[in-house]
Amino acid sequence: MKADDLLMKIGIVHILDSMVGVPVLSDQPIDMGSNLCDFLKSHIEKITESDDIKKCQFSEESEVKQLIQNCNAENFVETSRQLCQKLYGIMNANIDIPAADVAVVVFSCEQTDYFGFLKLNYKTHYTHATRPTDEGGNLNDIILQKAILPSAGQKLSEAFFVNLSNGEIVLTEKKYEINGEKRLYLSEIFLECHAPMSQKTRLDIVTRAVEQVNKKYYGDQDTERKMEIKKAIYEELEETGTLAVEAVKEKVFKDSPQMQADLEEKLEKYNMAKEVVMPKSEATIKKFAKQHLTTDTGIEITIPMEEYKDPDKVEFITNEDGTISVLIKNIGHLSSK
Repeated sequence: MKADDLLMKIGIVHILDSMVGVPVLSDQPIDMGSNLCDFLKSHIEKITESDDIKKCQFSEESEVKQLIQNCNAENFVETSRQLCQKLYGIMNANIDIPAADVAVVVFSCEQTDYFGFLKLNYKTHYTHATRPTDEGGNLNDIILQKAILPSAGQKLSEAFFVNLSNGEIVLTEKKYEINGEKRLYLSEIFLECHAPMSQKTRLDIVTRAVEQVNKKYYGDQDTERKMEIKKAIYEELEETGTLAVEAVKEKVFKDSPQMQADLEEKLEKYNMAKEVVMPKSEATIKKFAKQHLTTDTGIEITIPMEEYKDPDKVEFITNEDGTISVLIKNIGHLSSK
C-alpha cells in the first residue's frame, strides 16, 4: 500500500504503559488532521511494502476476529477499547513486551476498507524540561523521556491490518519472552491466528542454508567461493525477481549432487525444499548488491556487484606465495570521504 493511495477515515489512540498499572483508554476519536494522517500513512506504507509482513487468517475461535467483524462507525471506539484492554492484559502478564501507544484506525485503499492496529512502542530519548524556581525564576533542564513515539521515518515492529472484505490479516511482529519462552504473542495469543514466515525470513533461511552447506565442504576461508555464491544469488534475484531453491541448487552447487542433496535436506526441515522466495522490497535484496571484503591487515573493500562481475574492472590474483592481490582497473578518478 502506498501512502498516496490511503484514505484515513477514523482513528483513536490508547496508552498501554505497563508501568502505570492500568491502560489509559480514550473515549473519543482523534482529529485526523493532515499531519497526523501523513504520520499514520507513512507507517502503514513502510509496513505493507516491507518483506517482513506475513499474511494469515483468523481462527474461528478468535475473540479479536469477532470484535473486528462486528465493528462499525457506532461502536468503533468501544471496539478499540476492548482490543486494547485485551492486549494490555497480555502485556501486563509478560514484562518483556514493550509499553506503547496504540493507534487504531479504519482506512481505505483502492476501494477496500481496512482495520488497522499500530503498536507504537516507546523509545527513550533526552529532551528539555522547564520548571519554576522557588525564587520565581526559571530553570531549564534536560531529562530522560521514556515514552517517545517512533518517528514517521521508522518502521514499526508490531502492527496488523485486516482486510474487511475478506478477513485477510497483514501482520508484522516480533518475538518476546512469554512464560520463559520466546513467542510470537501478537499472532499466537492476541490475534489467535497462524502466521507463516515472511518473505524476508524465507530468504534468510535459504541463504543461511547455502552458506552452511558451502562451509561444510569448502571451509570458512574460501573467500572467492563465498563471493561467487553471493553473485549467483544476486543474479537470480536480478533476473527473475525471485529466489527459487531449485535454481539456487543448480547455480551454486552445479558440480556436486551431494551438496545439492545436503541443501535440500536442510530446507526440508522448514518445508522449503521447493520454495520460491518472492521479495518485493529493494531493502531486502540490497545486501546482495555489493561484495564486502576485509583483509587480514584491516583494509575494507566494497565492490558493487556489477563491477565485480566485470573482469575489466576488478581482478583477483592468487600469488605464488598464496597471498591474494586485488587489482582495480580503469579508474577515471578517486575521491576521498
